[in-house]
Amino acid sequence: MKQDMILILDLGSEGNPRLAREIRAMGVYTEIHPHDITAPELAALPNVKGIILNGGINRVVDGVEIDASQAVYNSGLPIWAIDHKGAAPLADEGADREKAIRDFVFGTCKADTNWNMENFIADQVELIRKQVGNKKVLLALSGGVDSSVVAALLIKAIGDQLTCVHVNHGLLRKGEPEQVVQVFGKELNANLVYVDAVDRFLDKLAGVADPETKRKVIGAEFIRVFEEEARKLEGIEFLGQGTIYPDIIESGTKTVKAVKSHHNVGGLPEDLQFELVEPLKMLFKDEVRACGVALGLPSAMVYRQPFPGPGLGVRCLGAITRDRLEAVRESDAILREEFAKNGLEGKVWQYFTAIPDIKSVGVRDNKRADEWCVILRAVNTVDAMTATVEEVPYALLHHIVNRITNEVKGVNRVLFDLTPKPTGTIEWE
Repeated sequence: MKQDMILILDLGSEGNPRLAREIRAMGVYTEIHPHDITAPELAALPNVKGIILNGGINRVVDGVEIDASQAVYNSGLPIWAIDHKGAAPLADEGADREKAIRDFVFGTCKADTNWNMENFIADQVELIRKQVGNKKVLLALSGGVDSSVVAALLIKAIGDQLTCVHVNHGLLRKGEPEQVVQVFGKELNANLVYVDAVDRFLDKLAGVADPETKRKVIGAEFIRVFEEEARKLEGIEFLGQGTIYPDIIESGTKTVKAVKSHHNVGGLPEDLQFELVEPLKMLFKDEVRACGVALGLPSAMVYRQPFPGPGLGVRCLGAITRDRLEAVRESDAILREEFAKNGLEGKVWQYFTAIPDIKSVGVRDNKRADEWCVILRAVNTVDAMTATVEEVPYALLHHIVNRITNEVKGVNRVLFDLTPKPTGTIEWE
């Protein structure tokens, strides 16, 4: 069933994701597109019922105030200008904001409330089958939420035309490679290929300190591994990816500066040998989880801790060393174990440790010891666009500090990050 769509055009607002989510919460599908969308691009979008010109503080680009393309104004579709060309801004909060949105979406545009996961899945299954045909798809299966939901969706659409590849790049959390093999290879009976590429990735990353460069190195090397695996198979022409909407938004648009590049958005090599299949690329994180539930994935998998594509590579801050990487892995395992024991596992959205490339003086066995410090991070969010810090009980923090400083080799300090997003991002790199 084709879903009605409200199109949001980015004319400089930083509130586009929030507006899109509010409309989706009303049961109507939305997408955010650049302000200069062309007539063919507009015509290619299905069931557009109305257009919102969402202006804001970034409306001036290269000294010129941007405007929608003439194709938009000639489309004949209802148009609502917000904070653009003299139009008033939309209220930040309250009933007036919700009423204004509802009046446009349902009163002016006559949109139907047919945005739900069942319809989304049906549409994506149809689109995947149309795109892939009788060819085969290779999927990077990390075992995280995004790749797991993509795997389930692709299995529903194309069955054994899908081959899942789990790459152990040495940047996974403690016990994860073994868990992925158990769940997907044995319990879900997926076509699973396990690749041990630890040394290959860590050798490539040796001495690389810049976080953007690390992301691109990891992303490019991933593709190389998949190309090699694909050559061992027959008929592989597509690469499945767990790209989601915040990945695309945070990688920047024409009017919004990039927060950070994502390895599955900005780090792909130009000579990519596959066509991409990205069925989740228009979903926010909570919608990805809802999709997983609707596909019948187990709750423990759907509500698993979020994990960045580059893994512990962006939590071993600066140039990655094997000893510090192992310290990140071990301290993270302690944090997760203690949160589970103390009832925080399902309460806190994301929690992890990071270790910067600096040492501080401490005392170990009555001697001076220059060792690493561990940063604890625990945040709550709905869509990963903003986040608040979890107020972890002080007694529990003391216990975690004691365990990490006594059990993790090379660590003499533990710090707790109290910064929300914004100004901080969820990850440190």
